[in-house]
Amino acid sequence: MNANKTNECIQCTIKNCTHHADAMDYCTLDTIRIGTHEMNPTKKECTDCESFVNKMQ
Repeated sequence: MNANKTNECIQCTIKNCTHHADAMDYCTLDTIRIGTHEMNPTKKECTDCESFVNKMQ
């Protein structure tokens, strides 16, 4: 993880994620993992950022 550097290749608006670049809508990770909670995902609501870590933990 690259906690102090904004990765401008990964846009993110989830401000309560530990990896969110506080001042801008980007992620600070070098890479992220995208997954799904559906057997057959057909729309974006079926996908999940599996790299998410709640900032409030």
